[in-house]
Amino acid sequence: MLKLLKNLTKKEWLFALFCIILIVGQVWLELKIPDYMSEITVLVQTEGSKMADIIRNGGYMVLCALGSLIFAVGAGYFAAYIASEFSKNTRKQIFDKVQNLDTEEIKAFQTSSLITRTTNDVTQIEMLIAMGLQLLVKAPITAIWAITKILNKGWQWSAVTGVAVLILLGVITVLMIIVVPRFKIVQKLIDKINGIARENLTGIRVVRAFNAEKYQEQKFDKVNDKLTNLQLFNQKKFAIMMPVMYLIMYGLTLSIYFIGAGLIQNSVLADKISLFGNMIVFSSYAMQVIMSFLMLAMIFMIIPRAEVSAKRINEVLDTKQKILPGTFDGNTKEKGTVEFKNVSFKYPDADEYVLENISFKVNQGETIAFIGSTGSGKSTLINLVPRFYDATEGEVLIDGVNVKEYKTEALNNKLGYIPQKAVMFAGTINYNISYGDNGKAKASETKIKEAAKVAQADEFIEKMDDKYETHIAQGGTNVSGGQKQRLAIARAIARDPEIYIFDDSFSALDYKTDAVLRKELKNYTKNATSLIVAQRIGTIMNADKIVVLDSGKCVGMGTHKELLKTCDVYKQIALSQLSKEELENA
Repeated sequence: MLKLLKNLTKKEWLFALFCIILIVGQVWLELKIPDYMSEITVLVQTEGSKMADIIRNGGYMVLCALGSLIFAVGAGYFAAYIASEFSKNTRKQIFDKVQNLDTEEIKAFQTSSLITRTTNDVTQIEMLIAMGLQLLVKAPITAIWAITKILNKGWQWSAVTGVAVLILLGVITVLMIIVVPRFKIVQKLIDKINGIARENLTGIRVVRAFNAEKYQEQKFDKVNDKLTNLQLFNQKKFAIMMPVMYLIMYGLTLSIYFIGAGLIQNSVLADKISLFGNMIVFSSYAMQVIMSFLMLAMIFMIIPRAEVSAKRINEVLDTKQKILPGTFDGNTKEKGTVEFKNVSFKYPDADEYVLENISFKVNQGETIAFIGSTGSGKSTLINLVPRFYDATEGEVLIDGVNVKEYKTEALNNKLGYIPQKAVMFAGTINYNISYGDNGKAKASETKIKEAAKVAQADEFIEKMDDKYETHIAQGGTNVSGGQKQRLAIARAIARDPEIYIFDDSFSALDYKTDAVLRKELKNYTKNATSLIVAQRIGTIMNADKIVVLDSGKCVGMGTHKELLKTCDVYKQIALSQLSKEELENA
């Protein structure tokens, strides 16, 4: 928790100081009220007292109450400002950190958990700061100040108050021991609910197609019921606190009056008025002491959950990046070259290599394709170029420089990446094609239309009512798979990169569109290098070089015709898709 509070700015610390000063002023004014009340009590009991004196003291009480109200509003404003600024900055920190985490680290946390940590966990700490800054400061000051004012009023009353405080602390301690361990479970269950809800929404079509609504409901209900029962348990335990508080508070008042009645009865006449005044003042201050501990109890209900949330946030912020950016700015003599030198790769904590001893080089303007059976390592190999993962052994070179030496932005500006699963963002078609600035000027309207035309996306865009201003839903749920792929290709083309990476990016296209798109793409990107992962022989047969992978090993490399003669794996794949006549005439 304290680690996160270090992120507060100087302005916020200054506001915190103002808040504390206002709270001290508020407490002083509140504790002055019983003094004036005591004066009024004595005046009422004393013969010959003037009404003006009683009214004056009553006026002071009203002024103290108004001043306390003004100070409380000011303290509340500063506390709310600090809490909201803290939550804003912490959310930004988490978001920025997640942006820089590599694929392995994001998978370790899980998307649903990262969402919860950025939202719910930050809110828990925000609540603590907004309330805690006031109550954690006010309660101890009020308690100590009130105790100093009543210590000399009578040891009997002080002893009763001390017993009441000890009972109160005992109740709070027992409740904390029972409830605190369960708060960590609560946050984990919120992660699970978030994950199930997210999974259900993203896969809603499949859920409906397989009549799995009941199954999904049961899955959700199981976690939801567990969370509800746990929360009910916690709240039931905390519900004990308030009745106990009021029982102690009213019991203390009754004890003070009972002891006071005995003291007054056994005293001489001259001391009776003084004792009565002291009893009224003591009961008022004793209530302030108990109310202070009541405020602390409220905070103790929030602190455990906020502490758990703070630990979860720090887990993200303290995660060390395994893939660190280099310092090279990307200015190279070579342009558009990609080279793998004896590259081997295995996933973290895995025993077996996914790729073994892969070597090849492709020059500017050339196209290299990768083909193989499912699980042969094609996409994994492609992912080493933009550094989604780093090679376990060997080197991956872009323009003659190891990718590990590049600044992240410099490396990305050389690449145009089209993922296996086309990703669309909520916004217009224009927005999706011109997405990001890529370290360059934003794509112009002319460039967007040109990229769409090359990607064969203009044919369906022009048929839409709003054309390039048509809204695309998050994830592209309002367009088909083929349309999403073409928009993703157009987005990469709009960058004008040195190197294009197509990770099975033509799979959702029909054969005719695939052929036309590749022809237009070849003409448009003749000065750029293309890396293509594909399942279709027709997509890659015209590539300058084809790498055949089998179980992570390179079992063939060459042109389409060369591989038909020299590589059995490639020949089997080709014959499974095309006839001998089609292959011979290709």
